[in-house]
Amino acid sequence: MQDLWRLSAADLAALIRSKKVSAAEAATAALARLHAVNPKINAVVDHKPAEVLAEAASIDAAIGRGRDVGPLAGVPVTVKVNIDQVGFATTNGLKLQREAIASTNSPVIDNLRKAGAVILGRTNCPAFSYRWFTSNLVHGDTRNPRDPGITPGGSSGGAGAAVAAGIGHIAHGTDIAGSIRYPAYACGVHGIGADRR
Repeated sequence: MQDLWRLSAADLAALIRSKKVSAAEAATAALARLHAVNPKINAVVDHKPAEVLAEAASIDAAIGRGRDVGPLAGVPVTVKVNIDQVGFATTNGLKLQREAIASTNSPVIDNLRKAGAVILGRTNCPAFSYRWFTSNLVHGDTRNPRDPGITPGGSSGGAGAAVAAGIGHIAHGTDIAGSIRYPAYACGVHGIGADRR
């Protein structure tokens, strides 16, 4: 079988639901990929491997009991550092918020988990999520995995760089004025935003 990190989210979820691959195997592969490539690009700025593996184990246990774990069954997903996730700082790229540890989850986190996703790590953004590049004084610069000499875009540059580098199969981002669209373009991946009207 090819490297699990190369599979689409849909293909990986199908393999996990059919028990051909475990969520634990997918999480282990995703963590290995993160550790192999992230030091060069700094897309993921915070993660807790033990929690990732525990989430994956709970997905495998639910599948073992015959439960439908959702369309993202066991798929490793990254989330932007500007949303609340229990136990992590919601820095939004600001030094002032590096100790702002969330005590509750954003609905994004809860909904991803309800869909069966495993939260792999938290991706970088510029201060206030408000720049066309991804750099801040808390987490540093994110590099484009296709060419470190060009921007990964912003503000969801960590998300775009993570997906392009194979760190997680889907990345959460936020977009008001192109903050998903521009990093997707810059990193050569697809970006989908929700219309708020």
